[in-house]
Parts: sequence; structure tokens; C-alpha cells
Amino acid sequence: MRTSFLGNGRTSSTAQPFPLDALALDHAVALPLHRQLYDQLRALILRRTLAPLTALPSTRAMAVDLGVARNTVITAYEQLAAEGYLTASQGARACVADLPRQPVPMRTTHPADPLAGLSERGRAMVDQPRQASFPGHAAFHPGTPDIQHFPFSIWGRLLLDRVRPGGEDLFGYHYIAGHPGLRAAIAGYLGASRGVNCDPEQIIVTTGAQAALDLLARLLLDPGDTVWMEEPGYLGAQSAFLAAGARLHPLHVGNDGWRLDDAIPAARLVYLTPSCQCPLGLTMRVEQRLKVLEIAQRIGAWVIEDDFDSEYRFGGKPIPAMQGTDATGRVIYVGTFAKTLFPSLRIGFMVMPAGLAPRVKQAINTTGQFAPLTLQATLAEFIQCGHFARHLRRMRRLYARRRGLFMHHCGAQLADWLTPLPGNAGIQTAWLLDGGWNDQALAEAAKLRQVNVAPLSVHYRHGAPRNGVILGYAALSESMMMAGLRELRDVLASRRPCDRPGTPAGATAPAGQNPYATRPSLPRSRLR
Repeated sequence: MRTSFLGNGRTSSTAQPFPLDALALDHAVALPLHRQLYDQLRALILRRTLAPLTALPSTRAMAVDLGVARNTVITAYEQLAAEGYLTASQGARACVADLPRQPVPMRTTHPADPLAGLSERGRAMVDQPRQASFPGHAAFHPGTPDIQHFPFSIWGRLLLDRVRPGGEDLFGYHYIAGHPGLRAAIAGYLGASRGVNCDPEQIIVTTGAQAALDLLARLLLDPGDTVWMEEPGYLGAQSAFLAAGARLHPLHVGNDGWRLDDAIPAARLVYLTPSCQCPLGLTMRVEQRLKVLEIAQRIGAWVIEDDFDSEYRFGGKPIPAMQGTDATGRVIYVGTFAKTLFPSLRIGFMVMPAGLAPRVKQAINTTGQFAPLTLQATLAEFIQCGHFARHLRRMRRLYARRRGLFMHHCGAQLADWLTPLPGNAGIQTAWLLDGGWNDQALAEAAKLRQVNVAPLSVHYRHGAPRNGVILGYAALSESMMMAGLRELRDVLASRRPCDRPGTPAGATAPAGQNPYATRPSLPRSRLR
């Protein structure tokens, strides 16, 4: 019921002097006068400048004193009464409600731990490292595709057709596992281009690959479970598994590939990026793939095949996915359109084993990790009409040229500091770093020149990390490429090893000691 403030203005027996001087309304500002009055009275009540049970002036008297219309005061009083700050009865003036006192902020000599209120899982989530990007500065952020060549005119037309009401219902709570047309389009594309063996009912659409990894970690892992994790490995996957309470066991990846041996402990889950290893860009050989599948079957482990950058392999045709050779139903395939289209689309997908797929729909409903249906329907038509295949062919040719240019120019400009690691896939390249530099210090120094350099060492969690950098090239024209390389060369050439951030000016390392031998400690989760 709406409280009326049109009574006769009689004074309550508990009335106290009202501090009218504390109110000041400004007719020159855009905020309405009734809102100004509401804000100021509310602040006086919360600060207890107006004590509980203090009677406010009548609406007529307040309007006269403030020089405003009576309706202005009535509106403010009614809103305060509706929210519980004022009480009123018929024929009596409004009084301040008797509200509980606000908690007094604690004063301590030591700053409070901002994470104290988080759960163990929450602490693990916020403790994970992240590779930051800087808008407007594409050099050399890894995994950034070229959006200048994306056919936005076609995409916009298709999207406009889908957001018009009528026909298919794209505006309700439907298709939790994904738009049927998109699931069918993805299944057809994966079967033809990646050798994935699935039907549309096995496809689960998510808000990107990271959302898929987070969901799978929660579905498949209990705290304390062991996960075989590539080392170096994808930071997003590390974060998802650690937040689920898993223990990571390193599956070492070097220039000769994945090092598999019988000493690897039993695990609940194996995580791989076999088509384009993140971050090294290597491709897993078939005998290693088959051995992983054999071990997984023997120990009863799930295998997550993150098909990272599989579309961009520049030393032959893309190698078929592991999922297509899995006869045991233990491989879960994860993919995304972030690199092939554009990252902010936020549409990824999982190919679940047939027996597990129907149960995941409820998990998606619980987490709310489903992409807007209008975008899903647009993407479905984009694929079905052939636009996706044509765009992908164009970008493969473009990226192949840019990769060649980048490797040439980077080698010519930075050979004194960088040595390329083997790898022929992906829209980023990996380099070993020498010349006395620490990769994390270099990344911080390059950031000051608005150049993105991703340190390789943060992708390691066990043993001695390799000192290197990951540089993206796909979004760069040749002129942008050269400008970024000149900036990076200036950074590398202008600083001596003893100039590491945190070293006092003029300080030198002891004789025979590399001033970069001690690396900054890498972030670690509190969950073990």
C-alpha cells in the first residue's frame, strides 16, 4: 500500500528538532529535485544525524522552507517510506524508522586480507595467472586473429535476419545444449575437416572453450584428483583444474614431443593440445596419440582433447583429431570459434561421449554457461551457407604469408636474443630468450612501450622453466610487424642484464653469477 503524506500535519509526540540547514537542493544540476531530497534525507538517516523516531516537517512546511513544489517532497517521502526509512500513520507526520545501527568499520594496524572471505576454490580461482592484452596494441599478443578481414557485412546481415521476431523462437529458455542448427553444423564441419566421429546430439555449445574446461573440471574432478597436464601448458586449463582442487602432474613436452613413460602415476583426467601444442606449437605424432589412448583406457582416465588452433597448420594438411581414433569413448573434444572468427563471439563447444552427453544438459542449465541463441543461429547459417569455409581458406593463406614474413623479420632483427623453437602450427610463435634477459622482466619492460610479450616461463609449474617468449603475428600487417619489432629490439638492446626491474641503479651481479638466475616466483594455487 502506498503511504499518504497529505494529512493535516499534526506533530508526533516523539518529534525532535529537524536540522533543516543540512538540506541543500541545487536547481542547476540534472538530478531531479525529488531525487536530491531523497538522497540527502537517506544519508542523514543512515548516519543517524536524524535519530530514530525524529519527526520530519510536514510536506507543506518542507516545500515552503526548501522553495520547491509540494509534490517534490511527497515523492521523496513516499520513496523513503517504501524502502523502510520512514514510518507514517494517517494524520501524523512522517518519522524516522528505528533502524539497526550500521556496523562500525574495524580499525586495525594491519590491512585486512581481501581474500579472507573467499572459499578455498575461490582463492584458487583468483590466484591464477593471466596473460593481459591491451586494446589497440596487437603486437604481439598470442592468439589474436585478424578481424580486419572478417566479413562483417555478411555477418551483420545474417544477424539482423535472426533478431527479427517471428518464425523460430530465439528469445526464450530453449535449446540449453545449443541451437539445433548450430549443433548440426558443427558436427558436419568436424566430421569433414577434423575427422571427429559424432552426431549433433553429442555437441554441447558453451560460452567459449574456457567455459567448457571449467565445466568439465567441475563435472569430472573431485578435490585431490590427479590431472596429467602438459608442461608447458595452457594457463586457462591449469586454472580450471586447480580451481576444481586437482593436483597437476607434469606431462613434459619438449622439442622431441610428449614424453610418455610407464612411471606416470594414475590420473582421473589427461589434458592435451595435440594438434597445436599450447604454447609451443608442436603437433603430437600418431604413435604418441595412440599410447595416450592406451594408457587412458588402462587406468580409466578421461582425455580432454583441446583442439587448440588446429585449423592453422603450415607444414601440411591439418592432422585429424584424436577423438576420431578413440574406440573407448573416453575422449572429450573441445573447440572454439575465437581464433577462426573473433574472440568476443564467445562461442565454443564440446563433443561429449554418447553416454555422457544427455546428462551434461542439466549441468549447463545449472551453470548458465550457454551462449545467446541469436548468435548461435547466426553462426549456424554462417557455416551452412559456406561463409565459414571461405573465410577460413582466406585466413589460412593470409596467415601463412604473415608467418613467413614474421619469422624472417624477427630472425633478422632479434637473432642476438631470440632463437625459434620448432613448431609449424598456430597463430603465435615460441622463441627461447637469451642475452641475459628474464622473460617476465622483458614482458614488463615491453609493456611500457605498448608491446605485448608473453613470457614462456609462466606456463611451467614444475622444475626449471624455459626462458622464452610467445609472440603473435596473425593480426599484424607487415608495417605493424616491423614497427613492433623495432620497439622490441630497442627494449632488448637498451638494457643490460643488471638493469632488471628491482635491481638498484648501478648495482652489478657478483662475479660469475647470472643476475637473472633467480626468477620471480610463479603464482601457485592454495589448493594442492
